[in-house]
Amino acid sequence: MTSDPTPSRDLLERILTALVYDVAIESPLEPARHLSERLGGPVWFKREDLQPVFSFKLRGAYNKIANLDEATRSRGVVAASAGNHAQGVALAAKRLGCHATIVMPVTTPRIKVEAVRGMGAEVVLHGDTFEAAFAHSRTLQAQGGATYIHPYDDLDVIAGQGTIGMELLRQMPRGMEAVFVPVGGGGLIAGIAAYLKRLCPGIRVVGVEPADANALHQSLAAGHRVKLDQVGLFADGVAVSQVGEQTFELCRQYVDEVVLVDTDEICAAIKDVFEENRSILEPAGALAVAGLKAWATQHPDRPSPGALVAILSGANTNFDRLRFVAERAELGERREAVLAVTIPERPGSFRAFCERIGQRAITEFNYRYADPTKAHIFVGMQVADSAETRRLLEDLHADGLEALDLSDNEMAKLHIRHLVGGHAPAVLHEQVLRFEFPERPGALLRFLGSMSSDWNITLFHYRNHGADYGRVLVGIEVPPDDQAEFRAFLDNLGYAWVDEAQNPAYRLFLG
Repeated sequence: MTSDPTPSRDLLERILTALVYDVAIESPLEPARHLSERLGGPVWFKREDLQPVFSFKLRGAYNKIANLDEATRSRGVVAASAGNHAQGVALAAKRLGCHATIVMPVTTPRIKVEAVRGMGAEVVLHGDTFEAAFAHSRTLQAQGGATYIHPYDDLDVIAGQGTIGMELLRQMPRGMEAVFVPVGGGGLIAGIAAYLKRLCPGIRVVGVEPADANALHQSLAAGHRVKLDQVGLFADGVAVSQVGEQTFELCRQYVDEVVLVDTDEICAAIKDVFEENRSILEPAGALAVAGLKAWATQHPDRPSPGALVAILSGANTNFDRLRFVAERAELGERREAVLAVTIPERPGSFRAFCERIGQRAITEFNYRYADPTKAHIFVGMQVADSAETRRLLEDLHADGLEALDLSDNEMAKLHIRHLVGGHAPAVLHEQVLRFEFPERPGALLRFLGSMSSDWNITLFHYRNHGADYGRVLVGIEVPPDDQAEFRAFLDNLGYAWVDEAQNPAYRLFLG
């Protein structure tokens, strides 16, 4: 560990004197008995989801505003957020008697907007993305002389979040092996790590990021802050393209490692927490649990294992999202396999296939006649683990059947399972792309209006997942001579997209 710089010593003092308990509670540290049994060692949950705004963000926001002098507070505060930081700032400002303006993207779900308004803050809806809202909030701050409350890159905010580390050492003074912390901009992990490493350097501090929003992981590997070109939005509470300047320096000094997890693992973690205490976390709130499980699985033989602690950072989720979480949780535990299997198109072949898979419970089965000689079936089934999936594939191959594991194929899990049987042999030059649309009125119309009227839409599939963005699979018939114009259309559209034309799930079931 490097020698401790003056800013870090200053941060320790800020944490010890942080003004958070006028509004925040000392959240409980609770044992996770079922998960402890499964992982073979003690697992504990730090319940920040029980804060008054159901998130840790209240700590940092209140500490920042409380440390402003009266004259500064009288000019008000400004922040940009689509979620938990907005509620933290709004409640903190209300308690301290100052005006708060919160800029939120127009795509923010109404329940979050109303929650912030209900705490007395002025809500300004601006832009489709957080970046647009952030830029507008800076403009408002400059015009009115209010104080900007940064969600993570501020020492008072970091110190407020760092009080969680102070509580952890009070609640478990001995026996902690590692603490797992969700990472977005880095404020939470910077505060916790700075405190723990100063007082108990032997405790490992492990950051957890989604694999598609891994700004800290990439930055630590590069030795400097990396800005992501594209950020996954499922765990929207940590969907940050670049960690903060101050948070990065603290993380570089104090964080031991960063674990990456995927969407299915996050969904499985939400289910784990529900089974432990009947609480429903938002995706970012369950991130640390997913990382803890992944880390424990990767280190099964570590000597003298101690307690593993996960920070449950928030529970502000949309109810509509739960159907997607439930659909993906078993995949995240590797207790469901999704396969594409090709069987002969003749009487008795389906029965023979069912006999081959034995007594395994079928979770999904999709098939439609499309070829006189071959039948492509999309099947989901319960398995014990990924090893059983591999054995099943080997058995199917030994029987001469073509079989492909689609359990990690995002397009297959999001769209193909709902579109099986959609072959279109008459369609020529089909482009198949997976988009993320902002979930707002006019998003589809903007897409259609930007597209050449000479191009035919050959496929369209959309499902609402209760988020502020929509996942859409689109097929477009584009003549070869129009390829340059088509690429320009995609560039100008501004929506995140993935080319899926070579995806094996598409080629089997839709191509």
